[in-house]
Amino acid sequence: MVFTLCVTLSAAAAWAGEDISKVNGSIQAEAGRPYGSLETVNGAIRIADAARAGAASTVNGSIDLGRSAQAERLETVNGAIRIARDAQVAKGVETVNGGVFVDRGGTVGGDVETVNGAIGLVGTRVGGGVRTVNGDVTIGVGSHVRGGILIERSSSWFQAMPRRRTRVVIGPDAVVEGPLVFRREVDLHVHRSARIGPVSGAEAMLYDSDTAPRN
Repeated sequence: MVFTLCVTLSAAAAWAGEDISKVNGSIQAEAGRPYGSLETVNGAIRIADAARAGAASTVNGSIDLGRSAQAERLETVNGAIRIARDAQVAKGVETVNGGVFVDRGGTVGGDVETVNGAIGLVGTRVGGGVRTVNGDVTIGVGSHVRGGILIERSSSWFQAMPRRRTRVVIGPDAVVEGPLVFRREVDLHVHRSARIGPVSGAEAMLYDSDTAPRN
């Protein structure tokens, strides 16, 4: 709670710049400048290094948050979300069709969510949980997730088709405080130095090497 509040307060003062709204076209937030909300329908959103913005949302396009940049929340439907080193998102990060990657030193105050896409965290602090349906999850070295991990069963009629098992890796010195709930088959690899909450729906396979073994 304290962690989430600190992220929210540090970013709140930054959301006083101009709002940008488009239907067609990408949005580029320039380095070091403050912005309000950034919204487009068809286009990517790029928030440059050390820029500060409110909520950033698009329907068809990726979102990139630059190094040491700040945003209130990041949302897209069809596109990946990439958060660079030491960047901060006060609330949640969400996409439907696309992966999410947060680099070392990044912080997300709320949940990290996707439906169809992988989630990767490296040295990242997440105030909420990590949720996906179809995608691998890597809680990389030194990451700390205050919530849990939830992998839902797909409701699509395609689910009857054969699929590979989802791969979930909890890396060296990573922490997942909440429960790990798996509602579909997964291969769960947990480093011996990691700490996790209770697990349901899978059996953890421990490993000692720098990287998890391939299935």
